[in-house]
Amino acid sequence: MKTKELDSLVPPPGAQADWTIDQGWDRYTPAEHDVWVRLYERQAALLPQRACDPFLKGLDALDLHRAGIPDFNRINEELTRLTGWSVVAVPGLVPDEVFFDHLANRRFPAGQFIRRPDQLDYLEEPDVFHDVFGHVPMLTDPTFADYMQKYGEGGLRALGLGQLHHLARLYWYTVEFGLLETPKGLRIYGAGIVSSHAESIFALDDPSPNRLGFDLERTMRTPYRIDDFQQVYFVIPSLKALLDATLADFGALYTSLASQRDIPIEAVLSSDKVFTRGTQAYALRTA
Repeated sequence: MKTKELDSLVPPPGAQADWTIDQGWDRYTPAEHDVWVRLYERQAALLPQRACDPFLKGLDALDLHRAGIPDFNRINEELTRLTGWSVVAVPGLVPDEVFFDHLANRRFPAGQFIRRPDQLDYLEEPDVFHDVFGHVPMLTDPTFADYMQKYGEGGLRALGLGQLHHLARLYWYTVEFGLLETPKGLRIYGAGIVSSHAESIFALDDPSPNRLGFDLERTMRTPYRIDDFQQVYFVIPSLKALLDATLADFGALYTSLASQRDIPIEAVLSSDKVFTRGTQAYALRTA
């Protein structure tokens, strides 16, 4: 999630009360547009046999290639028509309350800067390529669009209950790094994977990570790492199953989680549905 803890909800200079800013599309340089094109073409060549169909269809529907960094006003015309969502520009990370409120109202907050040419393979803070190429195509799918809105609504409730750390794990292992089971095999739908050339390969092909069936409580008990490839990926059977799992009130689940310990990130439980029991070799090598 693109959030940060702040003592104040006062937006920075130049931002509106809801932390949105003008994308400033006319101010992008030819070099910045070229970075987008290079990233896009690299991923577009890699993903047809790796990304799930809803992502690929969304990529086509929004025509994100064009001549470079997309103009949010342009892509919002089609996105809003399809699912009622829109993309709004924000100045980097935003407070939790702001992030969840945008999602709950079908607005996806996206950074408007793009990485430098020497940062093609890794960037610590999400940029416009991660946010728009990675996240927005899935928002053209009605089921996933509903899931993201419900997540935003749930985030606002979780803040009041002190349960954000558990809910953040759900976002991480679905929206950012989720895999989908399909008749053709596992496919990517998580934005953190589809926007990364290296992890698009690692997530499906490498023998190191565990690939386990998604279970809501199991996922919320599993920590994640933000600095490298994932040690575990959770696989959903369908986007509808993901939405259905998150429609209930999480109050009872949060009460249960309060008395349970986290599950080690590398663990495989006897109750897990195992797609791949990973070697964890990569994590051990880079520890």
